[in-house]
Amino acid sequence: MHSPRRNRAALLEQVPFALVMLLVAVAGVRIWQYHWRQGAAIIGGALLVAAILRAVLPGVRAGLLAIRGRPVDVLSYAGLGVLILFLAFTITDGPFGT
Repeated sequence: MHSPRRNRAALLEQVPFALVMLLVAVAGVRIWQYHWRQGAAIIGGALLVAAILRAVLPGVRAGLLAIRGRPVDVLSYAGLGVLILFLAFTITDGPFGT
């Protein structure tokens, strides 16, 4: 049986992942409301937040954000985040204007 302290520590390890998923959920709501460019920008931002969290947190505290090694995770999250932001900001005729 696990102690309450151990369960709490295991739950706190998932806070960074939960934060990123909360941002993705907000993006999903914006996309559902037909503001797909804003939603895409929020997803790109969420990936950049994931990259920052993965870079600064030790592996045991990164929770589900830790997939591979730290450099691979940070580069993957940051690269995808920048790419999605680039696409969101360069596609014209959307809620961000021309």
